[in-house]
Amino acid sequence: MADIGSLTDNLNVKNSNFICGVVEGFYGRPWTTEQRKDLFQKMKKWGMDSYLYAPKDDYKHRVYWRELYTVEEAEHLTGLITAAQECGINFYYALSPGLDITYSSTKEVSTLKRKLEQVYQFGCTAFALLFDDIESEMSEADKEVFQSFAHAQVSITNEVYQHLSQPKFLLCPTQYCAARAVPNVSNSEYLNTLGSKLAPDIDIMWTGPKVISRLLTVESIEEITEVLRRPPVIWDNIHANDYDQKRVFLGPYQGRSPDLIPKLRGVLTNPNCEYGCNFVAIHTLAQWSRCSIDGLRDLSLNDSVSADIKLEIESEDGGLSEDVPSSLPTNIYHPRRALRNAINEWLLEFQRHKQVYGPIQKPQPQVAVAIPVPVILPSINTCMSLTPTTTSVTDSQPNNTNQLQALAEVCSAVNGADSLMQPTPAVTLTGPAVVMNSLASENKVISEPMDCKTTPTSECLSSDTSCSSFPGDANSKMQMESPSPSSQTMIVDPPTNPPETNGTEAKKSPEEELRYEDLALLCDLFYLPFEHGVQGVQLLQEFNWLKSNAHHVSSTSHCRKNAEKTPEAQEWFERAKKLNDCAEALNQLMDRLTACNNRELLYDLYPYVWDMRGVVSLLNSYVKWLAIGHFPQMITSFTLGNYTWFSKGWKESFMSGEQEPWVFRGGLTADLQRLVPVDAGSDLFIYKAPDVPVNKTYTIRPYLFEDEQGVYGVCRRTCLDGNDGSEIFAQNCDLPGDRLVAGFLILSPELCFVVEDETGIVGYACAALNAKQFYTQLESSWLPVMCTKYPLNDASSPPPNKHVEEMIKWFHSFKGESLPSAAHANHPSVMCCNLLSTVSDQSVAKRLVICLLAALRANGSFGVCVSLDAKDRNLLDFYTKLGFLELCQGFSTETSYLGRSF
Repeated sequence: MADIGSLTDNLNVKNSNFICGVVEGFYGRPWTTEQRKDLFQKMKKWGMDSYLYAPKDDYKHRVYWRELYTVEEAEHLTGLITAAQECGINFYYALSPGLDITYSSTKEVSTLKRKLEQVYQFGCTAFALLFDDIESEMSEADKEVFQSFAHAQVSITNEVYQHLSQPKFLLCPTQYCAARAVPNVSNSEYLNTLGSKLAPDIDIMWTGPKVISRLLTVESIEEITEVLRRPPVIWDNIHANDYDQKRVFLGPYQGRSPDLIPKLRGVLTNPNCEYGCNFVAIHTLAQWSRCSIDGLRDLSLNDSVSADIKLEIESEDGGLSEDVPSSLPTNIYHPRRALRNAINEWLLEFQRHKQVYGPIQKPQPQVAVAIPVPVILPSINTCMSLTPTTTSVTDSQPNNTNQLQALAEVCSAVNGADSLMQPTPAVTLTGPAVVMNSLASENKVISEPMDCKTTPTSECLSSDTSCSSFPGDANSKMQMESPSPSSQTMIVDPPTNPPETNGTEAKKSPEEELRYEDLALLCDLFYLPFEHGVQGVQLLQEFNWLKSNAHHVSSTSHCRKNAEKTPEAQEWFERAKKLNDCAEALNQLMDRLTACNNRELLYDLYPYVWDMRGVVSLLNSYVKWLAIGHFPQMITSFTLGNYTWFSKGWKESFMSGEQEPWVFRGGLTADLQRLVPVDAGSDLFIYKAPDVPVNKTYTIRPYLFEDEQGVYGVCRRTCLDGNDGSEIFAQNCDLPGDRLVAGFLILSPELCFVVEDETGIVGYACAALNAKQFYTQLESSWLPVMCTKYPLNDASSPPPNKHVEEMIKWFHSFKGESLPSAAHANHPSVMCCNLLSTVSDQSVAKRLVICLLAALRANGSFGVCVSLDAKDRNLLDFYTKLGFLELCQGFSTETSYLGRSF
């Protein structure tokens, strides 16, 4: 294994002029001052040299770019610049004035100079101007002075550059990638003007073929170098995640051969919004920058090395090998080896004592969709703001609108109708616009409602213009969860000393400590924008295979009686165990993660791991139900859906890089969800992670006969608002269960599920495939037994409790459901569901219902209904939140009928 510490000693450094570092250029909550200083220390250790300060939502960077820093802000910024310089890091200070600047205004140019002069006085010696994703139409005043938009930007950039005495300087152009070059890179008048007119020592930033580029090739870099007349600095968005709240990228730096290094001016990675999640991204970039040979290509250079490299190639069963080269020269870059090196060092980060205050809140921007599904999915930048021009179609965009529309629809199907990825000309904020200030405190980011009255130019903050302070990437096209009022500010505690333990720190048991295998699993589940990790792909393949081959254990299969003796069934059960092992490994990862010392890092990772664990647990629950075999063999004919990872062309489109990654919103989590055989269940996959990390496991599994008393206990407590009913039902302890669920447990046990935690059963969901047949059987065979067991109260006997009396009367008065046949035609099945109030995790109820709906779907049903007491507002609200709609409104004043299709 390569020594990580030797990175800085590697002699394969290309030259001192190669820029390598980090750009904090995403949208959403900026990093804190403390986090940036921690970054500088890591960059120094890993031999990186540059940091670009460009947080889009730090308000004096972009929206309020004209305003000078206060004394307090100046102290923090000066401290940052000093800290960077002490670590040998070039601190580039960037401004983004392009939202509303008038290029021909002497006053505006003077204001820009004054702002940069102030930062120069703080000790900054490197600067950048960013003109990314702004309105490309000049004002009338500018049109009278400048020949083109490019000439206007060149003029102001050159003037500022000269005014600051020609410091290190970066420019981010408006046409920042090949997909945005009009009409193309070679013939772009804008890019050619920059190349010929911009001062030759000013470096120009470039994201590659796309906003988020899967590959950067030597040929593409040579093309843009010729046009710009200088090698570009790559603004690399490969690890950026500000366009998708379901994804975080923990895979290695890849898709860029070390052959590029001599042809580039440098690389700055624009990584995940969550600072703590960027260890692998930055560490592996540092390793890459020290190499000269591509380990994925140059295998023929060394036969012994070639024999060791068997990574990311198709295995016989279609899976991916996860072997890692046992020995490679330090000048050869291989992503999997780089990942292994980074994970080994990342483990130490989890042992650091760091605290946080406040609820978990994802840092990505929160915006809502203004207009649904347009026809085209154009390229939209993860690091650029939305403008009306982003809905135009350039020559570089594909013309197959039907395919693009299909991809958009299936992606939104999993994430809900309010999470469509398509661009809209208008963006509306989910809450009041806020400004964020990361320079007002060492360890927190201050968020306050934006005061439009104090805006330098009022047009800059209009929510329906191109000047929105929120991102113009895929974030602008999906509904995000609104933060609670208490979570507007995330306060991060400074590093704390270990707790006092009489001179000895309390040590965790070996079982509580995170291990390499835990982080390897974590990285594979949240890998890269265009690729799932090895274990992620295996998870997809295992579940799909189990579902597609479930007929081997079907109750209608000829081999069911001897299932465990047939090779096919044996293989099925063995692979089901593998899936269960993966679910257990994920539970173990969550256990160890929530016990780690670094609470800041936990808060960054927890929402993603929590969501993934829920989905894998759901798949595992469904497979456990399949193992019982209560479904017809035709299951495989209708459960794959139209678009999944295994659909024709889906995987190829995902991995090709031809589409921006937000087209495939949701990542591995969404790909797994799409395999669940519930087509109209997207709303059931939308839930919010807990505000505070909790390590509580809820297991959903098929009902067993020995679970009866546990289910009956839930019935007693739920019908009495949590009371165990020991007094009220002292003489009739089985009554609530007999009334609410016994019919399902006796007549339809194969469609019953339970939820359990460490205390026992805490919930249930039961269904009958054919409601009419169920009620007929109930009336003919079950109710007579109940009427005998619970006779009507004799007039001479003392009256029972009202709950007892109502339940007993029901057995004697029930005459079958009278729901109209039209409603039964669309909702042929019937169900009931309930959870104890102690289950605070809102995702549990939804996952429980998904399991039940998937089981019904596997048996040919497509709709289910429930009948409730019209006065029971709690249950009505419960089912409404689960997506049930009222049927036959006004049909009955005593009973409410709700249903949903799937």
